Amino acid sequence: MAASHIQAVLFDLDGVITDTAEYHYLAWKKLADELQVPFDRHFNEALKGLSRMDSLKKILENARPEPSFSEEKLNELADRKNEYYKELIRQISPADLLPGIHNLLEDIKERGIKTALASASKNAMFVIDRLGVASFFDEIVDAARIQHGKPDPEIFLTGARKLNADPAFCIGIEDAEAGIQAIKAAGMFAVGVGTSENMNQADFLVEGTRDLDFEKIESAFLLKNKG
Repeated sequence: MAASHIQAVLFDLDGVITDTAEYHYLAWKKLADELQVPFDRHFNEALKGLSRMDSLKKILENARPEPSFSEEKLNELADRKNEYYKELIRQISPADLLPGIHNLLEDIKERGIKTALASASKNAMFVIDRLGVASFFDEIVDAARIQHGKPDPEIFLTGARKLNADPAFCIGIEDAEAGIQAIKAAGMFAVGVGTSENMNQADFLVEGTRDLDFEKIESAFLLKNKG
C-alpha cells in the first residue's frame, strides 16, 4: 500500500483499549449511596468522557436538595471515589483488552506510526500496565497533565505536540461523544466506536473495537484528505 500521510494515532482508554466503565460505575455508585444521592446505570451513561470532578458535580446536581460543598470537600469526595475505583481495577489483566486492539496496536507499530493515549483517567498508566500494552504507546497524556477535559481539544493537542505530529495528520479514536467533539476541535480525523446516534461527528465509524482495521481507517483518512 502507498505510504500513509498519517503521523500519529491517539487513543482514548475506556471503551477503546479496555472497558473499565463497570468499575467506574460501581465506584460512583458506592459514593452516591454514601451521600444518599440517586444514581443508576442510566445516569452513569451521561458521565462518559467527563473528568472525575465534572462527573462528581453532575452526580451532586441530581440530589434534592443539591448539596453545597466546599472545593476542599469536593476534592475529598473525588479522591474517595478514586480509591474505590483503584481497589476495583487491581483485578485487570491482559484478558481485559478489548477485541481487535492488540492487533491494531501491533499493525500501527509495524508501520512506524507514533501513538499516544489520551485519557480522562488519572489511572491510565496503571491500567495499561495491567493490560500489558504500555510498550505500544510513545506518550501518555492523562487528566493529571491538562487543564481542560473533553470536549475541549487540549488532551489531543497535547498528545500531538508531544509526538511532534501535525494534528491535521493525526487520527483520534474515541467511544464517547465528548471525545469525538474534542478530536474534531483539535483538527484531527475522528474514528468513533459506537452508534451513529452518539457518534454523528465521527469521520469513520465502527460498531465495536473488533472492527478497527487500520487499512480501512487509513483509506477513509486519505479519501477525506485527498486534494
